[in-house]
Amino acid sequence: MENVINALHLSGKVIGTPVVGHEAFGEKFYYLTLGVPRLSGAQDQLPITLSERLLDGAMLKDGDALAIEGQVRSYNKIIEGAGRLLITAFAQRIVEPDERENPNQIQLTGTLCKAPAYRTTPFGREIADMLLAANRAYGKSDYIPCITWGRSARFAAKLGVGDKITLTGRLQSRAYQKQLPDGSVVEKTAYEVSVGHLELLSDDRAEQAVVASAPAYRSEQIGAQ
Repeated sequence: MENVINALHLSGKVIGTPVVGHEAFGEKFYYLTLGVPRLSGAQDQLPITLSERLLDGAMLKDGDALAIEGQVRSYNKIIEGAGRLLITAFAQRIVEPDERENPNQIQLTGTLCKAPAYRTTPFGREIADMLLAANRAYGKSDYIPCITWGRSARFAAKLGVGDKITLTGRLQSRAYQKQLPDGSVVEKTAYEVSVGHLELLSDDRAEQAVVASAPAYRSEQIGAQ
């Protein structure tokens, strides 16, 4: 597997109306949600950041088909007095949709910046959560939550902070409930990479773990309230 640092391909349909999220050096960036289909017939609703320059004067609307290539990126933001890690798919190119192609693909190479958290569900399913730091230009890094399953989770549980790995998978959304200090419950959406193939790049510990079937398509959406 080629050690690509951060590459993402998504194809789906626009949900709702894009909004201007921020502006940098006179260039506007839009935030939008892209519905990306799963094999199950359900869909992931994924946050996209897209420059006005890619639109070339056109404007996307609800229901439009859109395929992009780019990177998954993270941003730290203070929300209600607490730091949040926000995840977005940053579009670098708009491409022609191809129905024969997997609509949700990601490849990452980076360094583990936390020890993987291994656990089992009440039904005995093995899961490992990882936080991967992937380098970006100008000395920046993106911190990307990843989740893996089964024997790949057992493999990940043996890894430690500083291990360099490369992986392929997909970007997924997940709805969850968060209980507030006053006892009320709010609905949230989290984003993470569901890992399909995981490889350790350390010289003396070269092993591979392949997941036969990862679940279909946690960090909050950039621009979310």
